[in-house]
Amino acid sequence: MEFLVALMCGVMVAAAVYLMLARNVLRFLFGLILISNAANLLIFASGGLTPESPPLIEYGMDAPPEGVANALPQALVLTAIVIGFGLFAFALVLVYRAYQTMGTLDSDEMRLAEPEDRA
Repeated sequence: MEFLVALMCGVMVAAAVYLMLARNVLRFLFGLILISNAANLLIFASGGLTPESPPLIEYGMDAPPEGVANALPQALVLTAIVIGFGLFAFALVLVYRAYQTMGTLDSDEMRLAEPEDRA
């Protein structure tokens, strides 16, 4: 099962890099979100994938029993999901405002502060 998750992480990173290399700012944003989701999945899988034994500590024990998943990566991924959603919402508003101002989403045509070459 870990092999499939690792393969899925690799495919997601490859698709994210492909999207981030495009000149369209909206595609770049989707690639950024996809690569953050791939990183979240990788962190989640590093804690162990044990669907039959949840990461719970029984009353009176100092540590969880052997073979259960680590709860720390799950908590980190939950926090990263919330932060990623906030980043996506903020960046989406910036892209929308840039489109309203400049009329394009092509990063090469967004040269508001740079003068055009007049040769």
